[in-house]
Amino acid sequence: MTRAIKGYRRIVPSLTALIEFEAVARLGSFTRAATELGVTQAAVSRQVRFLEGALGVRLFHRLHRSIALTAEGEALFVVVSESMQKIAGVFDRLSIGAEQQELVLAATAPFAQLRLLPRLPNLKRLDPPLLLRLSTQMFTADIRHVEVDVAVRYGDGNWGDGTSTLLFDEEVFPVCSPRFLEENEISDSLEALAALPLIESDSTYEGWMGWEAWFRSAGHRPAKLNYVLRSSLYTDAVQAARYGQGVALGWSRLVHDLLEKGELVRLTSASCKPRDAYYVIVPHGRTMTPAVARLIDWLREDGAIS
Repeated sequence: MTRAIKGYRRIVPSLTALIEFEAVARLGSFTRAATELGVTQAAVSRQVRFLEGALGVRLFHRLHRSIALTAEGEALFVVVSESMQKIAGVFDRLSIGAEQQELVLAATAPFAQLRLLPRLPNLKRLDPPLLLRLSTQMFTADIRHVEVDVAVRYGDGNWGDGTSTLLFDEEVFPVCSPRFLEENEISDSLEALAALPLIESDSTYEGWMGWEAWFRSAGHRPAKLNYVLRSSLYTDAVQAARYGQGVALGWSRLVHDLLEKGELVRLTSASCKPRDAYYVIVPHGRTMTPAVARLIDWLREDGAIS
């Protein structure tokens, strides 16, 4: 006896419910999902309840002021999110033409401005069809809740919002402008370095060190540091060093081009090699397309030669 074949419509009770469930899971909020979808919160809640009833499982833990996916909800979200990304990718290719594909690359402002932007012409020569959209973030963010294909992140590689691949390690050392070096008598000792005008930037990333941590790693504990400028952005600290305002900490992967062009110079042979490193993250639910793989290869190979 031939077994009856079920159509998708009989297996999946409502595509609308799946779309609204995905928005709630991605945004972590019924209210934000309703705003994004242009419907009422009650309508979104009704669709999710319908989906839970059809499946016979709870998809969300309803907490006092928040929601969280259950194990069943997490399993469904991964599949639905990946499927919707594939569908959206086809729509993108059809709408902008098969000759060009857009990828969204997320990175913090220092990495984007100091590392990525100077190298984009090389990427364009290697992969002409690629249309890159750069999403610059001030801080590392959960990439499950934004439209991102690939993210570059600094840390230990253990994050719950995507699959990480090591790009390259890091080294930190003092840098200043050539003019500052000429105008100041600078010895190689750490004691002399501590007395120089130092430029500090806020430690906003896990493992992102300031001067005190750097001196500790170098085995020196100065009684006092001579700060001349503090900034909330690392890029401002680098710019201040370029303009001869003092000495900043140079993260080698970020200041490499400025050192190569002679706009910054390294001071002393002392350095710190943090345990953390740069990783590329592909969010859960995203597909490792050939274009994404090429972008990751370029990021990794670029790091290997500099």
